[in-house]
Amino acid sequence: MLLLLDTASLYFRAFYGTPDTITAPDGTPVNAVRGLLDYISRLVDEHRPSHLVAAMDNSWRPEWRVAAVPSYKTHRVADAATNEEEVPDLLSPQVPIIEAVLDAFGICRIGADDYEADDVIGTLATNADQPVEIVTGDRDLFQLVDDSRGVVVIYVAKGVNNRERIDEAEVARRYGIPGRSYADFATLRGDPSDGLPGLKGVGEKTAAQLINAFGDVAGVIAAAEGDGAGFPKGCQAKVLAGLDYLGPALKVVEVAKDVPLGNYDATLPTAPRDPDLLEGLADRWGLTNSINRLTAVLAAR
Repeated sequence: MLLLLDTASLYFRAFYGTPDTITAPDGTPVNAVRGLLDYISRLVDEHRPSHLVAAMDNSWRPEWRVAAVPSYKTHRVADAATNEEEVPDLLSPQVPIIEAVLDAFGICRIGADDYEADDVIGTLATNADQPVEIVTGDRDLFQLVDDSRGVVVIYVAKGVNNRERIDEAEVARRYGIPGRSYADFATLRGDPSDGLPGLKGVGEKTAAQLINAFGDVAGVIAAAEGDGAGFPKGCQAKVLAGLDYLGPALKVVEVAKDVPLGNYDATLPTAPRDPDLLEGLADRWGLTNSINRLTAVLAAR
């Protein structure tokens, strides 16, 4: 089984879920590092993957998405000139430590320039030749669930200790839509957390009605431009008024599934790749307990 980690989603949750009083010997905060390592230990211990990828955000807000929908993630921009994300001051210095520790373990990290971690995950999940579990706190990746291919989402919005298994039946139960229709549904409904307004006047229930009536965004547009049969009262006009938004928005919401990833080995190691480096990182950053825990879990697989 291939376990795909939405790494930034997890270390943000680790940062907010682990006391910031946890620091390295020099006073550097390491709560997100320790929290993430403990998350990974728990996930590997309970899910027993043979392969694991920590997907990275090489570009958290790709220009091609912003060009399509300018409001995309604007509320999370810290510096418009550099397109830098607003990240808590105590978290920023921990990200390089996370990367160094994962690399010393030999845990596969993959990012791609001009793409988000979601796109890396979409590509890996779509092309996998084995069952896939995607660990994330973001609903965007619900669009990848596929019962026929064994792709599920392990949803950790309430914390990694409160994991929810999302398959097609669960998507259908939550939103009243076919299990593989989340991207089209989210395009119509919008997603304020990503700065996507959705169709004006169309909420979750109406979005579900449209998906069930017309199948997808393309079907909704075709029906609106036709005789309008099957639309809830007043909804055809809302769709026609939002045509300039709908086409570009779907491209933003849909994760890429053809990202060039180069060569990589996602095999999860049974022992650290560089134990000497790992020991040095453990000493420098005060991570001995978390690193020993993950080392033991890897060896026990």
